[in-house]
Amino acid sequence: MAHGTGDTPLPSPCISLCQLDPVSGQCLGCFRTGDEIASWGAMSSKAQGKLLAKLRDRRAEMTGVRRRPTRRLTRR
Repeated sequence: MAHGTGDTPLPSPCISLCQLDPVSGQCLGCFRTGDEIASWGAMSSKAQGKLLAKLRDRRAEMTGVRRRPTRRLTRR
């Protein structure tokens, strides 16, 4: 939960495939770094949304799979 912000946290991007790549330091499942994983619960929903956008780019860079942009962030 986002502490002290009063906003509703977003669901974690974790897909239960937790393995940190020794070279990049990123999780092979959700593409977060160890620090990002540890701080997720303390982040505001706005910060979580920004990180999710970065993760989408990381995933595309690592796998070549591009996802359409979400409309959630563009509606606000």
